[in-house]
Amino acid sequence: GFHRLELQHAVGNMASCRVALKSGFALEGTKRSALLHADGWHDCHLHARVRGDRRPEV
Repeated sequence: GFHRLELQHAVGNMASCRVALKSGFALEGTKRSALLHADGWHDCHLHARVRGDRRPEV
C-alpha cells in the first residue's frame, strides 16, 4: 500500500547502488553530508520507487 519508497546509501558504496538500480529504484540525486559514519559525514545517493513505476527486467 505504499505510494513512494526511498532508500539511500553512501556514494562510495557502489554495490548498494547496483542493487538499488536492479531493484527498480531510480537514482534521484545526491544528498550532501547526509550520512554520519564513524569517520565523519558522507554524501549519499537518494533512490526512490513510486507506485506505477515499471518493474525492472531480470
